[in-house]
Amino acid sequence: MKVVLMHDWLTGFRGGERVLEVFCEMFPDAPLYTLIHKKGSTTKTIEDRKIVTSFLNYIPGIHTHYRKFLPLFPLAASMMNIEEDADLVISSSHCVIKGVKKPKGSKHISYIHSPMRYLYDQYDVYFGPHAPFYQRLGAKVFKNYLVNWDLESNKNVDVPIANAEFVKQRITKYYHIDSDVIHPFVDLKDFKANQKSPVDKEDFYIMVTAFAPNKRVDLAIKTFNKLGKNLKIIGSGQQEQELQEMAGPTIEFLGNLSRSEVVQYFAKAQALIFPGTEDFGITPLESLASGTPVIAYKIGGVLETLNENVAVFFNEQTVEDLSLAIKTFEDKEFVTQELYDRANEFSREHFKNNIQKLIDQVMKGKKNG
Repeated sequence: MKVVLMHDWLTGFRGGERVLEVFCEMFPDAPLYTLIHKKGSTTKTIEDRKIVTSFLNYIPGIHTHYRKFLPLFPLAASMMNIEEDADLVISSSHCVIKGVKKPKGSKHISYIHSPMRYLYDQYDVYFGPHAPFYQRLGAKVFKNYLVNWDLESNKNVDVPIANAEFVKQRITKYYHIDSDVIHPFVDLKDFKANQKSPVDKEDFYIMVTAFAPNKRVDLAIKTFNKLGKNLKIIGSGQQEQELQEMAGPTIEFLGNLSRSEVVQYFAKAQALIFPGTEDFGITPLESLASGTPVIAYKIGGVLETLNENVAVFFNEQTVEDLSLAIKTFEDKEFVTQELYDRANEFSREHFKNNIQKLIDQVMKGKKNG
């Protein structure tokens, strides 16, 4: 079977790239089409193949500032041409890559991490009054064009797959199409050593996140400033300077760390703070695999992965509600084995088996979009 893979951009290794890595393991000879590729930014499994990029990849500084070129993304995807014959195209999409035209006679399975949040339900989070004027103006000018192109590009997809029930609902609402759900996974092997020999907990809470508006790092910082409790934040992103300026003395920014370092911080933390709206959320599962409970905003994909035995939820994205959840957490006891068991339900092997079953159904003609 001739397979072609597609992914929006390769500039780092996060949840979407972990899913792509499984596709690459399943089809080691498949070429990979992507808008932008920063060499060395992902894993050998992903990069050890033919990688085809769009014209965007030749723009100076694009690997750092690619989000500023969003209005050009549909054009870039439309201009990409899959050179190979293909029986099957698999896209890992959260932006425009699903719109690359498939080869004649092929089937296209699109694993949709999310309809573009910044065009639909979280438009105001990204482009509200807090955003720079030029961003608000650009979003207003290009929104209709981007939405119309996005909706039209769905005609190129034969079988859409949502990564969560929450995403399935959004696909139905915004795309007016039905989709099945295959949950992503947590790489459990990274946490086995700590599970066998648990480390002692220390006096801090943790966030592991990109610094994007929907992550609500600002809410966590305001809350921990008020409470005077220790918060360590791992990650980086577009809001970094702004967030550092609002942080008090009990908040520490650790930047981007190695995988092993992140695993160690997870294990030592009291709890993971997860105050944003996520479509699925692999980070909370990593926290559970580390033996660390979660304090999460009660909406979105976390309702499919977390429950009252492994997490404390809060209902409003306010300092008061998050503060109350932290107090509730500190008065509650958790059973570590229950945290491990919940994470184990979302294994890499389970994900791979579900994807293979779907491919078999599609290629035998038993399933169509």
